[in-house]
Amino acid sequence: MISALNRLVDFVEAHLTEDFDVNGLARTLGTTEYHLRRMFSSLAGMPLSEYVRRRRMTVAAADVVRGEDDLLSIAVRHGYGSTEAFGRAFRAVHGAGPGDVRRDGGPLRSQPQLRFRLTVEGSIPMDTRIVDRPAFRLVGHAARVPLIHHGINPYIQQHITALPQEEHLRLKALSDTEPGGLLQVSDDVDPDSTEGSELTYLHGVAVSQDTATPDDLDAIEVPAGMWAVFRTAGPHPQALQTAWAATATEWFPANPWRLRPGPSIVAIIERADDFSTATCELWLPIEPS
Repeated sequence: MISALNRLVDFVEAHLTEDFDVNGLARTLGTTEYHLRRMFSSLAGMPLSEYVRRRRMTVAAADVVRGEDDLLSIAVRHGYGSTEAFGRAFRAVHGAGPGDVRRDGGPLRSQPQLRFRLTVEGSIPMDTRIVDRPAFRLVGHAARVPLIHHGINPYIQQHITALPQEEHLRLKALSDTEPGGLLQVSDDVDPDSTEGSELTYLHGVAVSQDTATPDDLDAIEVPAGMWAVFRTAGPHPQALQTAWAATATEWFPANPWRLRPGPSIVAIIERADDFSTATCELWLPIEPS
């Protein structure tokens, strides 16, 4: 995976001024665009699209400062159809427009070329099991919410607390297959995991495919496949979010599996009354790499 990510960085660098096919590159590297983007964003701390924009604007800044070409020519050279679109991207990276930078020589915020390296960590074993599950269905109450990487997501919290207590009990009674109990489901997540991008959050349970679904509940059909199940315990949600990050930095690079498209599922096994601590299972859909 580390080698594949460095190949991706080299590919980006060679095609900075043009559109490029990430999906085609992923196939040549023996992986998928979905997995490559998810691993890049997890390890780089930014989506691939943001890294590409920063690198393009870093290189473009040199052309702007040199002043040998007009701004439209520079915009077109770096993949933008107008000076307005180029100016917006330039300002988002550097904090000043290209005209101001050409006049004043700055400010400039450079994005160095990334290089991924394997470091020896993982001294604490991850409590993981691999599960092969037949197709099942997730049923409950769904909402579109923004992705938040750290801390409690207030939009999800508001969605859950708006449900009456008897509805939680009704959902729990419907559960008849693994993962058991009330579940926190994230689906339709941006492969780049961009903070603020929308995802579908479902508060519900897992049921067998032949279980009748009440008409007033939302449903997500989950095809048969393999799952990596990570068990976490400690302060909530910090322990869960730390484990989620560690799947990208430690577990996937060390194991012959990759993410496949599908929902990620959190099952709460035990929790304190005030939810300050919890024992959870994080279910991620996987396939052989």
